[in-house]
Amino acid sequence: MLQELDQLKTEALAEIDGLSGESDLEAARVKFLGKKGSVAAASSGMRDVAKEDKPAVGQKLNEVRTAITDALDEKNAALTAAKDAAAFDGIDPSLPGRPIPQGALHPLTHVLDNAVSVLRRMGFALAEGPEIETEWHCFDALNTPEDHPARNESDTFYFENGKLLRTHTSSVQIRTMETTPPPIRIIAPGSAFRRDEIDATHLTAFHQLEGLYVDENVTLADLKGTLEFFFRELFGSKTEVRFRPHFFPFTEPSFEVDLKLEAPGKAAKWIEIAGCGMVDPAVFDAVGQTRDDEEYSPKKVTGFAFGMGLDRLAMITYGIPDLRLLIENDVRFLKQFA
Repeated sequence: MLQELDQLKTEALAEIDGLSGESDLEAARVKFLGKKGSVAAASSGMRDVAKEDKPAVGQKLNEVRTAITDALDEKNAALTAAKDAAAFDGIDPSLPGRPIPQGALHPLTHVLDNAVSVLRRMGFALAEGPEIETEWHCFDALNTPEDHPARNESDTFYFENGKLLRTHTSSVQIRTMETTPPPIRIIAPGSAFRRDEIDATHLTAFHQLEGLYVDENVTLADLKGTLEFFFRELFGSKTEVRFRPHFFPFTEPSFEVDLKLEAPGKAAKWIEIAGCGMVDPAVFDAVGQTRDDEEYSPKKVTGFAFGMGLDRLAMITYGIPDLRLLIENDVRFLKQFA
């Protein structure tokens, strides 16, 4: 039995040494180490070995199995190394590598992430709504009269079924109040659409970020403090913020917000950046009618709302002179933000 095992070892190692392909190597593994292979057959023959010879035969059997296994592993490593060498045949490894282009977030995404991060720290939660809206959610519930210019077909994209592409993300505020009782503190970033002539400062599709806070005893001081903190976090602690009286149908009183910014080599000037105000009681009344309860009664709650263009924020943040650069996907422009 010992001689048979030595002969098996010699034959196996010689055969493995002469292999030249991975398929041949796998066939040899099955032949010698498989369930029905030579080593398994020799192992089953242990039952016929005399008791006093079993220790020596068992030791020899383990030695043969280990030797064949090691030979297969070494041959596999040699074949792999040869295959790798063949793959590099004709390639000069001293040549410099080709650089892999580095991707980057779009500047609008940068601005959105930063803005959302600041507002989330202030307790605002993200809210979403559909981009195809009803007139009620986009205008009526926001106290916008039927003769308002924004409702004209020359300003708004209407569908044949009477629905429209939302002109602002304020409709998300209405939908949130319809389904969620106060207090609520939400922000609604997203796309809006208007029939504007495309130029350096206007697009037909643009991006807004709106906010709404409704609770008991919310005041104008809360609104002012929120926006001043927000803009100073985005543009620096020394940023000057100014509130000017304005008119919006859905807030009363209403304000436009300006920032005093200084471009390199130019005098500082005030730039309009956002609109805001205290939620008009008429908006709460409209929400109350759809909810059929008093949760948003103007006698119980107050609130403030604000909205701004993310595209405008991106232009200010990165000194972008033309709004169209944000949608042209020119790699020469976008790679600046990598």
